Formats: sequence, C-alpha cells, structure tokens
Amino acid sequence: MATPRIEIFEQMLRSDPANTMVLFGLAKEYEKAGDDAKVISALERYLAAAEDEGNAFGMLARAYERTQQREKAREAFQRGRAAATAHGHPGMAAEYQTILESEFSAP
Repeated sequence: MATPRIEIFEQMLRSDPANTMVLFGLAKEYEKAGDDAKVISALERYLAAAEDEGNAFGMLARAYERTQQREKAREAFQRGRAAATAHGHPGMAAEYQTILESEFSAP
C-alpha cells in the first residue's frame, strides 16, 4: 500500500513526467517504504534524464545490492564515484572507492 507521500509524488509526476526533482523525491519515498524494485525503476529513469552529482548512484547501488544484483551495484558505485569526482565531491568519491575496495574487491 502506498503511503500518502508516495501518492502525492506519483500524482505530481503524472502531472509533470519530466520533473526529475519529483522523480528523485519519489525514489527516496520508495526507499523509505522498502520497495527496492520501485527505487531501482525510479532512479534508472532519473539518471537517464538528469545529471546527478553522485548521491543517486549510491542509492541505486544499495538497492541493487538488496536485490542481489551485485554487478549492477558495483557499476553504480563506479559511476557514482566518477560523478562525485566530476562535481567536486571528493568525500563522496572516496566513500564509494572504499565501498568498491572493501565490498567488491575491485578498483
């Protein structure tokens, strides 16, 4: 059952399907509700339409991990590291690098 906040975000997105901020907000609400399939779907749509600075890639990677999609999770962390670096977020880039090294044993 959708929460009232999810219903509001879904309604807003129906009114403005190109609004990436609403799509990201909806993904956050799905994450809070524990609906990883919808988190993945929303974030994949968001990332196809918006230039993210790294945060969405981390959210997506964790959702992939929770659904046993480790290769996709690794790829999302790698993309997030690159985005964070490109947008001047060295702390986030370092965090993703640490996760890649410790959880995925890959550069």
